[in-house]
Amino acid sequence: MVYNIQEKSKFYAKLTVEKLEEMALQGDAWAQFELGVCYTNGIDVVQDYKQAVKWYTQAAEQGHSWAQTNLGNRYNLGEGVRKSYRKAVEWYMKAAEQGLDKAQFLLGLSYYEGEGVKKDYVKATEWYTKAARQGHSGAQFELGYCYRKGKGVEKDLAKAVRWFSKAAKQGEEYAQFYMGVCFERGEGVRKNNKKAAEWYIKAAERGVVEAQYNLVAFYENGFGVEKNKAKAIEWCSKAAEQGDTMALYHLGCCYEDGRGVGMDKKKAFELFSKAGEQRHPQSLFKLGDYYYQGIEVEQDDEKAELYYRLAAMEGDREAVRKIYDLERMKAERKAAKRNWSDIILSEMEGQETTNREDYDDVPF
Repeated sequence: MVYNIQEKSKFYAKLTVEKLEEMALQGDAWAQFELGVCYTNGIDVVQDYKQAVKWYTQAAEQGHSWAQTNLGNRYNLGEGVRKSYRKAVEWYMKAAEQGLDKAQFLLGLSYYEGEGVKKDYVKATEWYTKAARQGHSGAQFELGYCYRKGKGVEKDLAKAVRWFSKAAKQGEEYAQFYMGVCFERGEGVRKNNKKAAEWYIKAAERGVVEAQYNLVAFYENGFGVEKNKAKAIEWCSKAAEQGDTMALYHLGCCYEDGRGVGMDKKKAFELFSKAGEQRHPQSLFKLGDYYYQGIEVEQDDEKAELYYRLAAMEGDREAVRKIYDLERMKAERKAAKRNWSDIILSEMEGQETTNREDYDDVPF
């Protein structure tokens, strides 16, 4: 059975926990469900997942599709019960077969990820489609992604845009991001940087780090927006705050060169260090340079070589050349040191010979 949750909520939202429990004990499935919600979220009661599972189970066994879905979520997360993807799928399936869009979406995710069932992109897209047609924004986005990648359906960029658009208009942030990507690249739509920027801004304002970083290039180069270095730095900083490696590196370069911000080598070093912790190759190379040249840190050839080697391991070709140069310089220094040692020894031996000759010439 599928409930009109808006109408039911108006009635049950007015009830106290005590009244809900009274009705739940009498077998009212909706009261049992609402009581489960209260215990899940700690609404007017102490949060208790085991109690939530108890009431969800009673409602679910009566065929309450929302209770079945929420019970599935508890099994999925291991809240109040032992974690079991298989049991989660069983409850999602019961609700999905009743037509509940949220359950259909979650069942699609289960098939897509292969959690509780064998991974099956075709079945995933079938359930996404059922939920998407009912207006579920998450399902619309996932279905668009499947059409974009050709997973479970034939690749169709136009259909991908169609579903991304539906989800994006409902505020699905990653759908907004992908709308930006499609307009920027001309995938499924005519290329349009202005529209790409508009969608990136919407997604960026919702905290999508990829959109925030993409806006950096748009504002730096005037793609679909007026050039604005301050805006570029603003979005780069937001992405860097979320730990995006490219943003950390890019912002570090800006501080290093004084592009859009005051030159600050110390700040640049800090940003390169954060990106380097994530094994970002160019940032590791920069750290090597800073230690090699003694910029904002004590000069240290060993640390410099360490960072160059780490960068090389991550695929930075410049770092490979730098290591070769360092090895060559070390070999030259060693050879020069050996030559100086030979010269000194030679001079010392010559001096000793001279002294002995002088001694032999002394008359007794």
